Amino acid sequence: MVLEKINSPLDVKKLSLQEMDVLAQEMREAIIKKVNTVGGHFGPNLGIVEATIAFHYVFNSPEDKIVFDVSHQCYPHKMLTGRKEGFTTPELYGKYTGYTAPEESAHDWFKVGHTSTSVSLAVGLAKARDLKGEKGNVLALIGDGSLSGGEAYEGLNNAAVLGSNIIILVNDNDMSIAENQGGLYENLRLLRETKGQAELNFFKSLGFDYVYVDEGNNTVKLIEAFQKVKDSPRPVVVHLRTLKGKGCAASEENKEMFHWILPGTLDRLGQPAAPAPETYLSITTDFILKKAELDKTVTAITPATPGAYGFTKEFRAKMGKQYVDVGIAEEHAVAYASAMAKAGARPVLAVMSSFIQRAYDQLSQDLCLNGSPITLLIYAGGLSGADATHLGTFDMTLLGNIPGLTYLAPANKEEYEAMLEYAMTQKSGPVAIRVPSGPVISTGVKDETDYAKHNRFHVVHKGKDVVILGLGGFLGLAQAAAAELKKTLGVEATVINPRFITGLDAELLNALKADHRAVVTLEDGQLDGGFGEKVARFYGDSNLKVLCRGGKKEFTDRMPLEEIFMRCRLTPAQIAEDVKAALEK
Repeated sequence: MVLEKINSPLDVKKLSLQEMDVLAQEMREAIIKKVNTVGGHFGPNLGIVEATIAFHYVFNSPEDKIVFDVSHQCYPHKMLTGRKEGFTTPELYGKYTGYTAPEESAHDWFKVGHTSTSVSLAVGLAKARDLKGEKGNVLALIGDGSLSGGEAYEGLNNAAVLGSNIIILVNDNDMSIAENQGGLYENLRLLRETKGQAELNFFKSLGFDYVYVDEGNNTVKLIEAFQKVKDSPRPVVVHLRTLKGKGCAASEENKEMFHWILPGTLDRLGQPAAPAPETYLSITTDFILKKAELDKTVTAITPATPGAYGFTKEFRAKMGKQYVDVGIAEEHAVAYASAMAKAGARPVLAVMSSFIQRAYDQLSQDLCLNGSPITLLIYAGGLSGADATHLGTFDMTLLGNIPGLTYLAPANKEEYEAMLEYAMTQKSGPVAIRVPSGPVISTGVKDETDYAKHNRFHVVHKGKDVVILGLGGFLGLAQAAAAELKKTLGVEATVINPRFITGLDAELLNALKADHRAVVTLEDGQLDGGFGEKVARFYGDSNLKVLCRGGKKEFTDRMPLEEIFMRCRLTPAQIAEDVKAALEK
């Protein structure tokens, strides 16, 4: 095996062209086996294998620096930079993160998991190089639709006038996560069709030198192109035409499905599909479809991540013009939705918790300052064992403190449906809903709450001495903690479902003072700046003891959820212990 001999990029430089082809095949086999076993980004990594080999053959990392956009395409790079055992040894599959990580290797420059940042980061590296009088090439590898993100345009605009070496590798596989969206991709298509010869060339219009590689999975062609641009004294774009998912027939055929896969996906191919259970994704899409039939202005909007919300091809086909993918552009998506609502339409914008932070200014200025009545659905919010770049821990702190926004946290199916109904029919301002994660919880009783009456909390169980507020998905934890208190202390705690993240039920909180001595708040997100602190501030001049429990202000990285809960004292037993100690003081 050739891969066995590769322990650093220096070993790649010793290979013959024939050995490089063998290496590419071995790397693909390793990626397919690992990702099918543990899950991860599949198609993007399979498509960039030859380009990664060619890069390390021609350039001299880490003296020559490469920045990966999103890190969707960094697995081959990791395999060639001393980390191959994380892809070839099953026992070590979890050793390395799925994203670039400087703590792992000197060949990685940034922790990157969000899109459209590579060019900006590369320009910064190049500028620092020039100021220090150093040498070396700086490259940004951008693809998978990342050019549709606003920061990519900003970075290109600045890179084009750098006046020194910077190389932008555009990995053009004709795909984002789903289909590419936006006018720029029409120009990329034209460039592919003309093999880079079209007079209309976006990159040249900015001032870049331009090189086109039609066979972007041909190592020989890639080496020739990279040698041509190495040490270029001017900014240059190398446009690579590659095949996303190369080496796996199923991935080549269904690029969207195989962008990222769950463990065992390949093993299940051809098997009869099991009946799909009801999920909060299916509840959402069913609700939107019904509303869209009644109101032709109802529009589902995604910033290029439809699969994360259950916006399947079937759903998109049924919605027709009432479905819009704006590309990887959360900032634009928020402003776009705000303007639609101002003009009388009913936009529903779906965004991952980890990604909504990219649009803070637009949320504040374009949306909330203008009071546009959009429905904003936040997915995958909460403490998790995710990579540091994809944590859903911060959305409540971020959204919960913007004036004019109502942020709701349903605890079950019926509350979620009622909140959707309210959000999509009201006209008073923007409403965000934290879409529940995990299995569907149903009470079987329709929620008749009038959510237009803001900040009204729901008393789930009336007790005394101790009150536990379990926000959204933590209502179950609040009930479990109450059961533990009754078991260990004989205390019949009051349990409250707040439902509103952005405000307090002052009337109810004041009434609790009469027969309660301690208050516990539980929230599935960062504690600092979150919901619990609002409650603690409310009771600051009273005799009630307030215990706020939630996530720490930190970037965890693939930390098991059970460990996070233990560290944050978020188990029923720990909550009961802390309440006991508070009552005894």
